[in-house]
Amino acid sequence: MSSRTLPKVAVLKGGPSAEREVSLVSGRECAAALRGEGYEVIELDAGPDVVERLKEIAPDVVFNALHGRWGEDGCIQGLLEWLRLPYTHSGVLASSLAIDKEKTKAAYRAAGLPVAESFLATKAEVMAAHVMPPPYVVKPYNEGSSVGVYLVHEEANGPPVLDEKMPERVMVEQFVPGRELTATVMGGRALGVTEILTDGWYDYDAKYKEGGSRHICPAELPQEINDACMDYALRAHEAIGCRGVSRTDFRWDDTQGLAGLRLLETNTQPGMTPTSLSPEHGQLAGMSFGQFCAWMVEDASCDR
Repeated sequence: MSSRTLPKVAVLKGGPSAEREVSLVSGRECAAALRGEGYEVIELDAGPDVVERLKEIAPDVVFNALHGRWGEDGCIQGLLEWLRLPYTHSGVLASSLAIDKEKTKAAYRAAGLPVAESFLATKAEVMAAHVMPPPYVVKPYNEGSSVGVYLVHEEANGPPVLDEKMPERVMVEQFVPGRELTATVMGGRALGVTEILTDGWYDYDAKYKEGGSRHICPAELPQEINDACMDYALRAHEAIGCRGVSRTDFRWDDTQGLAGLRLLETNTQPGMTPTSLSPEHGQLAGMSFGQFCAWMVEDASCDR
């Protein structure tokens, strides 16, 4: 997109996923930031009539601030391709691949990137007996924002009792002790690494509630680990086929040096709330939040 004539932008937010509330905040924040940069912005809560509404609005660009299923898994991307509306973030294939945590790990392995042992199991199998020696993590394989994550501790007497809302197939992943790290990629470069500090597990509340976590940005790491996070995040972005902005999460067992670093997942549409991580990485690279959002609008296209 040319910055000489600012396009009309439709910001997609909300939607029907488990991450609806976070998406509403992301969309609101991005819309305000883009208005501050001079764009004409229309906010659209994505519902069953999203195609009709987009045709009415006739935007030049769609800023996709949806999170989770339907908005981050290739579904809305396919609709936007069909409508030939340029949009932000990753395309159909990368989105559908990255939302599936086990397929993402297959792409990591093919690219020679280090991951924790994991596999898919049925909910019934997981609740019947330990499916791997504790400690391990159980989570949906196709949701984000730490929705429905269970940490089974080493001293656990029995398997976890999963909520009835959990899907019938879940991911079981070896728990990697140590520090929580994350790195953002924008286009063809990694922007920075953050360490996330919490009192417990980095769950949904820790991510989005005020005071739920503390971010050290840039992370205070040995240069080798910082460089590895930046390199691995960029390689993950490329292995999955991401476009625009992505964020890759890590666990690092600092007792093992570089051998203790593991990739967990790549977010093709990172959160854009006041407590989110990728906007901090943009600031680290010298961009205001408005400039960060504007870059994504300028980067928008079809055939992503």
